[in-house]
This record gives sequence, structure tokens and C-alpha cells, in this order.
Amino acid sequence: MPEQYRYSLPVKAGDQRQLGELTGAACATLVAEMAERHSGPVVLVAPDMQNALRLNDEIRQFTDSMVMGLADWETLPYDSFSPHQDIISSRLATLYQLPTMQRGVLIVPVSTLMQRVCPHSFLHGHALVMKKGQRLSRDALRDQLEGAGYRHVDQVMEHGEYATRGALLDLFPMGSDQPYRLDFFDDEIDSLRLFDVDSQRTLEEVAAINLLPAHEFPTDQTAIELFRSQWRDRFEVKRDAEHIYQQVSKGTLPAGIEYWQPLFFSEPLPPLFSYFPASTLIVNTGDLEASAERFQNEARARFENRGVDPMRPLLPPELLWLRSDELFSELKKWPRVQLKTERLADKAANTNLGYQTLPDLAVQAQSKAPLDNLRRFLESFTGPVIFSVESEGRREALSEMLARIKVAPKHVLRLEEATGNGRYLMIGAAEHGFIDSQRGLALICESDLLGERVARRRQDSRRTINPDTLIRNLAELHIGQPVVHLEHGVGRYAGMTTLEAGGITGEYLMLTYANDAKLYVPVSSLHLISRYAGGAEENAPLHKLGGDAWTRARQKAAEKVRDVAAELLDIYAQRAAKAGFAFKHDREQYQLFCDGFPFETTPDQAQAINAVLSDMCQPLAMDRLVCGDVGFGKTEVAMRAAFLAVENHKQVAVLVPTTLLAQQHYDNFRDRFANWPVRIEMLSRFRSAKEQAQILEQAAEGKIDILIGTHKLLQSEVKLRDLGLLIVDERAPVWRAA
Repeated sequence: MPEQYRYSLPVKAGDQRQLGELTGAACATLVAEMAERHSGPVVLVAPDMQNALRLNDEIRQFTDSMVMGLADWETLPYDSFSPHQDIISSRLATLYQLPTMQRGVLIVPVSTLMQRVCPHSFLHGHALVMKKGQRLSRDALRDQLEGAGYRHVDQVMEHGEYATRGALLDLFPMGSDQPYRLDFFDDEIDSLRLFDVDSQRTLEEVAAINLLPAHEFPTDQTAIELFRSQWRDRFEVKRDAEHIYQQVSKGTLPAGIEYWQPLFFSEPLPPLFSYFPASTLIVNTGDLEASAERFQNEARARFENRGVDPMRPLLPPELLWLRSDELFSELKKWPRVQLKTERLADKAANTNLGYQTLPDLAVQAQSKAPLDNLRRFLESFTGPVIFSVESEGRREALSEMLARIKVAPKHVLRLEEATGNGRYLMIGAAEHGFIDSQRGLALICESDLLGERVARRRQDSRRTINPDTLIRNLAELHIGQPVVHLEHGVGRYAGMTTLEAGGITGEYLMLTYANDAKLYVPVSSLHLISRYAGGAEENAPLHKLGGDAWTRARQKAAEKVRDVAAELLDIYAQRAAKAGFAFKHDREQYQLFCDGFPFETTPDQAQAINAVLSDMCQPLAMDRLVCGDVGFGKTEVAMRAAFLAVENHKQVAVLVPTTLLAQQHYDNFRDRFANWPVRIEMLSRFRSAKEQAQILEQAAEGKIDILIGTHKLLQSEVKLRDLGLLIVDERAPVWRAA
């Protein structure tokens, strides 16, 4: 065994090793190391989906090897709805690659490992490779797509869909990140291009595409006949059109059909283990026995509770999942490493690796020296220390915080780059750090300093859409829907068509206007089209192309806009003439408060926060409207403004329309300000008359920093000693109801 490795890996089937004394992200670093040491794939079995997702993110931080997960269906056993197409697509792609996987890591929760899957012969036999220049009958291709379970639609938006328009065939293959546009010349594929789902514009050309079936079971006529035959052998056939048997017989796949998957195959479904290459090493973390038993009991209970519906008779769990004893019998056929948090007994198969939990390094926001715990640790620890943050933005914030104790970490990509007694910074998803006492290094994660954080998943940049775009994609339009063209007014959407103009063939929206006039709008000019928002669709006008009604309407609207603008300017002028309080911005204290926010702010949220704080620091009265849907982070904007006000020794009033919302805000504000010397109280009917009297007295004396309440705040007896900020949670529909 090389000197740098502290443990040996099992190589024979049935051999087991246990590694103990693991904490924090140590499991992820070890699995990443195993992926680079082992000569085959590493399958990591997690106790549940939450841990599988966490480990998936963490392992990617520590290795360049391929890391992939086999997604759970994200439905409960015997649910009456199907997994999302994106999940099926991801699963099919993983299953297709797995038998030929040479190196890397596959991460699965134990419930997924227990699930029986389609045989690989089905995937291999139903996969189709299409290349540029290949001769392929379009009719035959359409038949193949239908047989593979693809849906014919007017416009491709999701996995498993295809659309045809003249010589073009759009297709979103399962397992692919993007859809493709095939351009045929007679029966030859003239070009294969990626295209963007949102804009429908073609992108770069590709040489070939791989087409996987749309489901984890066959859906051709032969498979349907097999389903019918096996159903009749097991269940009674009902004549009701909603019966599963009748729907499948007509070629319709009802929601939740996946739980009858075995009936589409002539042989029992194999376990996932049948996909693993012979060189596979299995690693597990957590209590697999308890997790497997728990899932088995859940599946059995749901089978017994839901199996009484004659319209949806169920297959027994044994046909869909391995029993727990079968699972562990399969595990014994492979070399296996178990990762444990506790110290293990001294045995030949056990190795304790000596990872230690970090001491308390939490930032003490209310202290005069909030980073003292961290400073003392860094002064006493002689080995390399690596700080881990989740994004570029968080890296800058942490660097600024560390600069306060004169620590300037060097950016690294891998733990191996950290040497000596240096201080380093890397980007990754590790949640909790550790001290590796044998190697003499420490990993400190952001949550070790600032508490639990939840990184908001950012959409892939290629799918980012301007939030001002009113029509997100053409799929939102239906035939006959009123739409507004910027220059021609209100018409009706009549579908998509392909036209040739100036020798160039392109795709156009067809809009109809009064007197059956038609307007063809190229897809590239979609920004000129918006929804009709003037009331009920059936009452929408139909303008005349070339008429002046739309022009007059726009002129009238422009005049109204000018009137409103003039009124607003007058209001702003009056406000500007009045002196206001200019808040002082202590950036160090403010940053500590921000660091306690358990989410990464979105760009729009950050913009709103900066605008509000900028206004508060001006010597003018502020009047800002922050608008956003439920859950979009408006409360955090208000809390940061409230923090700035309280830091300037001003009081804050929060006015809400209902008692329930008052209690909700009271709880949220208290949680958010828990580490700060801020007094928060609430006025509502949840308080007794005596309590309300005390609150009013203390508010008038300035002893309450933030006062939350309903309309009671507007009563004359409510007096605040030095009100600096009023926050109104409008919830317009609620106010109207009140």
C-alpha cells in the first residue's frame, strides 16, 4: 500500500473494510480519494435522498472524476402520479451509461438501490443513434418515436417530445440536456443542430445524437399486448374507461403507470446491481439496515392501504423492490467499504482515521470581537487551514470577514494544494468541516462560522430569461388566444408556420386581425408580442390591420402615463423639499448581520436591498415599494432595513393586515435578530390588555426597537419615542378583505 494511503481497499467479492472516526465532509473526501485509487467505479450508497444529494455536491468539490447520481422517482410507493420527465430522463441516461462505466462515482440512496429496474437489454435494444448524412425515412422515424413513447406536440418543450414542421423535426431526447432540430433533405439528415427551448432558435451543429426510449419500459404494441395478457392473469378486468387496463389498451399511459412496470416485460425486473461492472467497489455511509427496513415497511404499508381500489389493483412490493434481506445478500457479492462516524474496535478489517470535529468557531455577532474563536484557533493550529465557501460571491464576503483578523487566504482548487501552515480558500458545497489529525490539516466550512446555510439552486445560464419578457415561450400560447403586437394592436394567435422570405426559410407566428387579415411575425421578433391583459379573453377587441384604433389607444395611454408621471414628480418634489434622517452605515456590523441569512440572495433581492439602504443613507424621506411573490425574499429586505435603523438607535414599526401575519413576522424577526441585542414586541389580540399597556409604555420610552402589529399601530395611543422606519406589509387582497 502506498505510504500516503492510510487504509487498504477490498478487492475480492465479499471482502469488507470499515473506516471509523469520520466527521463532517470527511466521508466526501474519502470517497473522492477512492474514486482516484480504485480501478473501477465506486458506488456510494446513502441512507436517504437528502444525504445522497448532499454527498453528490460535496464529492464534486474534492475530485475531477465523474460523479453522477441515480435519481429517485420522487414519488411515494404506489403514488397515483408519475415522476417528472426530467427525472426519467436523468435516470435513463445514468442507467444507459452504467454498464460501461470504467471510473468515477455513482451515488444512490438505499431506497433507489432496492428498486428493481428495466433490463439493460431493453435500453440497449431501444437506443438509436442518428448522424448527419444518415438516410432515414421520416415516416419510419416518427413511427419509431411513437413506439419509444415520445409524444407528438406542436412545439417541443420537455424531454420525450417531438414536433414536425415540413422538413424539420424537433426532438428532445431522454438523457439529453438540450433538444435537437433535424433538417431533412428528402430522406437524408441534412443537419443536426441544438436549439434553445425558450427562444426556439437553433444553436451549434452536432455530428450525432443518441436517442433513448421515453420510459423505463416499452410502449409499443407488442409490449401493450404483453401488459394486457399479464394483467388478465393477475387481476380482474373492469370495463370502466378509467380503469388502468382499459387506458393502456387504448395506448394511453395513466399517471402512476410506473408501478405496473413489470407487466410490460416477460421476465422479472432485475435489481440495479445487474448494471454494475464487475470491477465495482461499493461504499456505504449511515445505517443502511434501518433505512432499508424503514423503506420496506413503508412500501408494504402503502400496498396494503392503497391496494383495495378495484380501479387500481396493485402489484406486490416484491415485484418492484428487493426485500431488505435480498439487498444485503446482493451487497455481500461485492467488495465493500463502510464509513462510520464512531471509533471502531481494533480488528484487521477496521481502520480509525482520526478525523475530529472542529471546536466552536461560530461568529459571535453580539460580541465586541466576533471573530475571536476563529482567531484563537488559527493562532494555535500549525497545519494548513482550508476555508470552504459555496460560491464566488460568498468567497469575496468571507475574504472581507477574514481580513478583519488579518488573514488573507490563497485560492486553491483542491485540498492537496494546501501545504505548510498556510491559509487557503476553495469553492465547494461541503457543509461541515473537520480536523484531519493524521495529516495535520483543517477544513472550515461557511456553516461552521455562520450557521446553517442553504444555497439557492441557480438556473443554468442558458435557461436564464429576461424577467420582463411577458411570453416566456410559445407553448404558453393557445390557438385563438388574444395577443398584443406592439405596432398593430390586439389580434388572435393562429399557430406556427414555416415561410420562405428573401430566399431564407424561417418560422413565424401567425396572428389574425379583423376582416380575416393575417400578420406573420418571425420568431426572432417575439419581443414585439405580449399577453392581452385587458380583462377576460372573450371580451378582447380585434383591431384592424392598418387602422387607427390602436394608434389612438396608444396615444391615450401615453397621455395617461404623462399625467401619472407629472403627479409622481410633484410628489417627489414635495418629498425632496423635506429634510430626512441620513442613516449611518456600519458595514462591518451590517455584514455580520447579513452573514446570518441562511440563503444566498438572488440578484433581484440584492438590487432591492441596495436600493433601500442607499435611500436610507440619504438626508431625504424614503418611500420604497418592494414587490414580489410569496417566498421571493421581501421579508429579508425589510429585516436588513430594520437592522440599519436599529443600529442608528431608531425605532421600527411593522404594520401588517392580519393577526396571523403579525405573529408570523414576530416569530421571523425574533429568529433573525436572535444574536443581536434588539428588543422586538408585537401588538395584536394575542396579547392581553395588561401586556399591550406595558408594550405601549415601553415603546413610548424607546425601550422597544421593533414593534410589529395590525391596525392597532394606527391608534392614537400608540406613540414611539423615535420612529425611524415604517414597514408596511400590504398584501393587497388581504387588506381589501379586511
